[in-house]
Amino acid sequence: MGEKTFQVRDVLGALQQITGGRVITTAEHAFAAGSPFVVLKTSHIPGKAVMETPGLVCGDPRREVRKLAVSMTLTESQIELAGGTGVDVIVVHHPVADAASCGGVPLRGYLSLYNLAVFEVHEAFHGLHPGIALIHGHRPFRVEIAYGGLSGNVLFVGHPLPEIKKARDILDRLESFSDLAGEKNFLRLEQDHRGCPELTETGVAVAPEILNGSGEDPVGTVLHFFPHTGFTPDHLRSAKKEHPEITTAIVSISRVKKDHPLVGTARALGLTLLAGNSHALEILENGIPLALALQALLPGVEVVLFRERVTAVPLGKIGSKAMRDFAGEMADRHLLKK
Repeated sequence: MGEKTFQVRDVLGALQQITGGRVITTAEHAFAAGSPFVVLKTSHIPGKAVMETPGLVCGDPRREVRKLAVSMTLTESQIELAGGTGVDVIVVHHPVADAASCGGVPLRGYLSLYNLAVFEVHEAFHGLHPGIALIHGHRPFRVEIAYGGLSGNVLFVGHPLPEIKKARDILDRLESFSDLAGEKNFLRLEQDHRGCPELTETGVAVAPEILNGSGEDPVGTVLHFFPHTGFTPDHLRSAKKEHPEITTAIVSISRVKKDHPLVGTARALGLTLLAGNSHALEILENGIPLALALQALLPGVEVVLFRERVTAVPLGKIGSKAMRDFAGEMADRHLLKK
């Protein structure tokens, strides 16, 4: 008797189990039921809003699944990687949208070229495990996924782990979990190989740091939040009022500059403020747990992670000489001379 085979709809069932029923079966059902995880995200820039629909976004529910990829944000590069490596399904954390997630074209036509199905989870996945907090050195006793009534405004309040005594212990823990030393070594190898010491990479460029206070500051109750979700200085003041015992604050996924009002507010409240892991590492923090859970529920399906590595290269050193010469001709003859 052979191994059990799985279909795309079985991936949906697995995500239902993992999220406790938060994903949806059809968009029509979600709108009728008023799911709190179907959320319109908008900055009120005309035409740029996107509706999150956690569940199957595109694909044939009956198609067999042999290989599945977990990703943070769908891009055309990932679609091409999936097509070239035999992936049948991509489970994406962030919401997916026509054009934005697929090289400027409608999703369905592009994905169908490679017989790909795509799922998204985002808000339906938030708050399901304390991993991001634990990686940052604390165990949450309070978790909010819509703090202040703002959907997606995630907040943790936690007690430091026994080994976390000072602020620098958090930085050391983060560097160990993300293998920052290894990433720096790999970057140096690439710089040497390309003869480009100016080349930089996200994980190294935005390493954990202290924004207010010092590495010797003792760590007490921890407030952990994510600035890009809409967390404001007023939220920070409210959280401190609700938990006067908070001594340490952490921003992660996104971060702020040292002149940001959140840093000034932390200073005024007497809080040590640290910047933890950036969004580029969420594929490790949230992606690996999700991938392992899917692998356990879909035995026999090969599961991989799509991790994007973004580098910055000086214009004069990008690509081959032939490509640079070609691009110069295109710019000079076609873009600059009309």
